[in-house]
Amino acid sequence: MTTPSCDTLFLDAAGIAFAADFGEARRIFLDACRRQGLKVESHRHPLAAPDGTELACDVAWAGPRAARRVLVAVSGTHGAEGFCGAAIQVDWLLSGGPDRLPDGCAVLLVHAINPHGFAWLRRVTEDGVDLNRNFIDFSRRPPANPGYEELAAALVPDALDGPDHAAAQATLEAYRRDHGQRAYEAAVSGGQYVDPRGLFYGGTAPTWSRRTLEAIAADYDIAGRAALCVIDLHTGLGPFGYGELICDHPPDTPAVKLARQWFGASVTEPALGTSSSVPKAGLVDYFWHGLVGETGCMLTLEFGTRPLDEVMEALRADHWLHAQGAVDWESARTRAVKERMKRTFCPDAPEWREMVLFRGRQVFRQALTGLSQADA
Repeated sequence: MTTPSCDTLFLDAAGIAFAADFGEARRIFLDACRRQGLKVESHRHPLAAPDGTELACDVAWAGPRAARRVLVAVSGTHGAEGFCGAAIQVDWLLSGGPDRLPDGCAVLLVHAINPHGFAWLRRVTEDGVDLNRNFIDFSRRPPANPGYEELAAALVPDALDGPDHAAAQATLEAYRRDHGQRAYEAAVSGGQYVDPRGLFYGGTAPTWSRRTLEAIAADYDIAGRAALCVIDLHTGLGPFGYGELICDHPPDTPAVKLARQWFGASVTEPALGTSSSVPKAGLVDYFWHGLVGETGCMLTLEFGTRPLDEVMEALRADHWLHAQGAVDWESARTRAVKERMKRTFCPDAPEWREMVLFRGRQVFRQALTGLSQADA
């Protein structure tokens, strides 16, 4: 009998786990949970997918409900990035992950926390808010980002080609030249609270997705666990196919030390300039930090897809499209923009998907091993 190669195993898994659209991703996740005998709790979104079907964030718990050590894995924070995160969750389920849980450990899977962005192939929520900039205290003055204000009109220009677009490009290049690449990235993606139609907008109040995530954490008593590891699954930043573990805990804190103990030297820190990411405002990380405390850690697992400029062009086109008014999902223009978004945040290259699943399994294994050794 011939034993399948490691490559064949991961490629076969990728063929099952990666979906064509949100509806299929949801069906695959629900079926994988059913096969494992897991109960699913669904948080229905008030709006619908482009084809009118139901949108929801689905949640499944694997392992003892009273487990003192818990791994939380979240997909779809940035909507269209959910194809990758959902595939990692499904692969863990179908590869027998629930059957191999260490004693005293459990896993909470949050599938498509931003289902509207997932279904509509957007990085933002239904109200144009970047969920990963939405976790601020809205009773206080929001963080300022003067660099973004200087670039706002150029980032979402009046046209995607012609003189207006050329002028916008010149403005962006001038800022990058005068201030440097890292300052440019911080200005563009660090988070802004002044331009509702713009990129990386944090909103004026907690979004449906934020409120839902907070409710899930409360329902499952996440704060009451003795040891906690949270992995938020993302794509679009860094080298092609590489899964970077980004740690936004303050440097030299117990959480950072645990992250390095559990995951090794591959952990990066934006605050120290060692990450492909720059420091940002309003991250979901800051919500989880308050629950993790000093006995766990929260990390972003970020998979690179395309060069940064290509990623930015896809985002600019999508924001431009939605700034024009109601979107005709069947139009050639819309299909082109949305297909570009999907390719940008979930490449269809078999080698990329294989790398994603390998790294996903590795990180889940490292997290559960670390949790199993934690004091509880």
